[in-house]
Amino acid sequence: MRLSKMHFRTLREVPNEAEIPSHILLLRTGMIKKLVSGIYGFMPMGWRSLRKIEEIVREEMDAKGAQEILMSAVQPRELWEESGRWSKYGPELWRIKDRNGRDFCLGPTHEEIFTDIVRNDISSYKQLPETLYQIQTKYRDEARPRFGLMRSREFIMKDAYSFDLDNEGLDKSYDDMYDAYSRIFKRCGLNFRPVEADNGAIGGSNSHEFQALCEYGESEIAYCEKCDMAATTERAGTVDAAPQDDVPMKDLEEVETPGTKTIEEVSDFLGIDKTQTIKALLFVTYDDEYKENGYVAAFIRGDRELNMTKLINALGIAEHQIEFADEEKMAQATGCVGGFTGPTNLHDCRIVVDSELPGLKNLCAGACKKDHHLLNVNYGRDYEGDIVADIKLLREGDPCPCCGAPVRLARGIEVGQVFKLGTKYSESMHATYYDENQEEKPIVMGCYGIGVTRTLSAIVEQHHDDDGIIWPISVAPYHVIITEMKPGDSVQDELTDKLEKELEAKGVEVLVDDRKERPGVKFKDADIIGIPIRITVGKLAPEGKVEYKLRREPDREEMTADEAVEKAAALVSEERHG
Repeated sequence: MRLSKMHFRTLREVPNEAEIPSHILLLRTGMIKKLVSGIYGFMPMGWRSLRKIEEIVREEMDAKGAQEILMSAVQPRELWEESGRWSKYGPELWRIKDRNGRDFCLGPTHEEIFTDIVRNDISSYKQLPETLYQIQTKYRDEARPRFGLMRSREFIMKDAYSFDLDNEGLDKSYDDMYDAYSRIFKRCGLNFRPVEADNGAIGGSNSHEFQALCEYGESEIAYCEKCDMAATTERAGTVDAAPQDDVPMKDLEEVETPGTKTIEEVSDFLGIDKTQTIKALLFVTYDDEYKENGYVAAFIRGDRELNMTKLINALGIAEHQIEFADEEKMAQATGCVGGFTGPTNLHDCRIVVDSELPGLKNLCAGACKKDHHLLNVNYGRDYEGDIVADIKLLREGDPCPCCGAPVRLARGIEVGQVFKLGTKYSESMHATYYDENQEEKPIVMGCYGIGVTRTLSAIVEQHHDDDGIIWPISVAPYHVIITEMKPGDSVQDELTDKLEKELEAKGVEVLVDDRKERPGVKFKDADIIGIPIRITVGKLAPEGKVEYKLRREPDREEMTADEAVEKAAALVSEERHG
């Protein structure tokens, strides 16, 4: 491909809305174009890389016996009502109406559609197991689209669904997809880690996320260097402080604590450690129709942070069904006092207590009275929880829940997730089969997603430097860029043509920069777009020599054109399949 004929434009300035390297570089290279907030189009080189990721996905999915189909992104409300997700999924579900007023949504995922296909087409155990997948555009009406392709409202996803006879079959399907995902992300050149994850709105039981490790990842993951524990912090269990069984309870005492609304202020005022305090967090919850249906007071040890995902799971609600309460409004209904709320003297609200608190003695908590706290608060005697559960966030250095060693934290981009759905959708949507005894049984399902556009972003996050992108060969728009210094010079033209034809004959994808631009401009563009191999045709052309450079390395070397062809072809052959 000749660059002079390509729709190609790089930007010298960093776009104002871009915050992280992948967003900046994909915009600056012209590989993506913003239409509106959270919606992007793909230009020639960006689209080529995206298609290569898709092909890697297809090859590995097909190798596991999965079958590719393509379903519509427009889904009828009726199927989502059957699964119970029409109201429960929340405001991210992009709802639309046709001209007749019938409700549809733009699919964020396709559990209902695939379950409907299988329940209509499969009836016998002889037709199972089966795995179907698609690569398709998805939609989620994000409240705050950000970071380019990382969190957008329109994105390309590979979603697959397995259908098995029983849990043993599901285990095998899950392991197959886990293995396929590991191969896919390795071939894409990603440094990744599978971690235990929360199932969220998809539902089901077991789940793993595949996290591409990087500084600007949205997810925080916890891992242990002494054992195999790895999980997102929203999923990771914690170790409670040792219960103080031998400590006698002291008498409850009310003390005046003027103006001490925060844990730091009250601990400083009273001269006690934050571990001896109780922190209160106040929420209001909503029903499926977004109407207020109650208040929640969550209590954790003062030095801890609340894990919202764990709280949501403990309450058995969806993420969109809870938010921080208006303290004045909640006070009228429950007796809470902003900044001075404790687990005693509350009424008409659900009290959720972290699992650590019942074992601790003589703590300090708000008195539900302005400018007052209570000392020597003890679980069981002074308060009880409607729910007692682990609702605290795992922190760096906390003991590993598996082996007790200090945990480490890292950031990552979720590029894929696998779920064991079980019979969540097959039971609600009556997707069944008849076994060998003609007994009707629910199909056991799994769900497996890869964010294709997110993967593109993650690759750039991990593979760049100050000069631009450094594409792995397996997903690069082109393998080689031939930079011709003087287009129109007969000797350089001839050698450029020779290199292009010989490389392409060996299966190497070639981009020729034949623009009439200054050498500095060409080299800067070659660096920023990140083609893995650069061959420069310049003053050495009369000798049949070129300059050969890998984008990922600083050194360049002179060699004959034939040597350059052989060296490039060998590297591409070695690395193109990851």
